[in-house]
Amino acid sequence: MTVITSWIRNHRLAAFFVLSYLFAWWPWPLYGLGILPEFMFFAIGPLAAAIVVIAVAEGRAGFRDLGARMIRWRVAWYWYVVALGLPLAVRGVATLVNSGPGGAPDPDWSGLAWSSFAIVFLVRLVNPLDGPLGEEPGWRGFAVPRLQAARSPLSSALILGVLATGWHLPLVFAGDVGAIGLVSTFSITIVYVWLFNHTRGSVLLTLLFHSAQGAIVFSDLGIEGAYLSQQEWMECVAWSVVALSLIVLDRQAWRTAPNEAVRLETPASSPLRSTHSAA
Repeated sequence: MTVITSWIRNHRLAAFFVLSYLFAWWPWPLYGLGILPEFMFFAIGPLAAAIVVIAVAEGRAGFRDLGARMIRWRVAWYWYVVALGLPLAVRGVATLVNSGPGGAPDPDWSGLAWSSFAIVFLVRLVNPLDGPLGEEPGWRGFAVPRLQAARSPLSSALILGVLATGWHLPLVFAGDVGAIGLVSTFSITIVYVWLFNHTRGSVLLTLLFHSAQGAIVFSDLGIEGAYLSQQEWMECVAWSVVALSLIVLDRQAWRTAPNEAVRLETPASSPLRSTHSAA
């Protein structure tokens, strides 16, 4: 245990990513061998990994930093509009295009249960077994500030994009998402980093973004069968265009991260006994 603890303290980002995969993927090989009767994937992996690494390597200072990011709400009002509106806008536009001539049936917008979507949105915010709370404190709250301590925001986004995309791979084999969804995940990761840096390193805003992204699912819109694959392709193109546009039009944002979105590595400390302040 001493060797493992020492390695985690000296390789915090590597330990985080390894544990994120391990905590989420461990049922996959057991299912493949027929030991588990059904496929399971634990979205809480990144959150659990961040908690373990912080407890071992950073202690209270690390938890204070992560906790502060999760409740960081003092940002300009229009970033709330972006966080809530952009995911809904992408899904809405893709749905309208998909339901064009010869496409999927037009959704009955007036018949949608908007109050149910609001409940789903709120539950996703507080459920650690779902994507938003299970992923955001880890990917954005832990990984991005430490990646950006030694790398540009663009390099950090690309690295995280590859690793977060690979982490979702079991969902493709399970049939929960199409393979094109991995490309969408990579593009959306770039958007997440952009939002995180523009909101003073706020995990809360990325949580809102993630929750809004999945509050309205394809089945709610009556999209199924061949139209489902078509919808996934359209959303992939849309998110890719958004990500590329942000890189091209907001070049300064990808050169240097704001101080509040960076966490410098502090000397390794005993679990929960660090006296270093958060960066």
